[in-house]
Amino acid sequence: MKVFFDKRGNKVELSLTTNAFQQSVKHVLVICQYKGAWFLTNHKVRGLEFPGGKVEEGESLKEAACREVYEETGAILDEIVQIAEYRVTEENETFVKAVFWGKINEVSDSANYHETNGPVEVLGDILQLRFGNEYSFIMKDEVISVCIQYIKELNKKNSDK
Repeated sequence: MKVFFDKRGNKVELSLTTNAFQQSVKHVLVICQYKGAWFLTNHKVRGLEFPGGKVEEGESLKEAACREVYEETGAILDEIVQIAEYRVTEENETFVKAVFWGKINEVSDSANYHETNGPVEVLGDILQLRFGNEYSFIMKDEVISVCIQYIKELNKKNSDK
């Protein structure tokens, strides 16, 4: 378990497992890749970030992850796997997010990307680029760096097979 404080001073506990917390997961974050690029959404308020959001009633975590990616980017996931969970303790609230890694099969244009301006493909070192002013505060904390390093390790293991 990795513990740190995010850019807003909130305590964050990150586990590279599932069912890490007794509290139920109500949110998802999906680290997406498409044809060798990182695939983000441009949130109208926060800026560039990976898709994600709240789990709707009756929806599984995986269903929520796929829906959020589609709503915010028009992308359809081909592969998706949960890689982590993290708990954020804010002043008046504590919540848990599931982190998924998804590979996108196809992308279609949409007339409505909900609270975002649609998809953005990012080539290059996302771990460095994410500190630019156009990126959301969510991209700048250790959840992203730890999870992307983990994804890179998984990619390497899979390519060695």
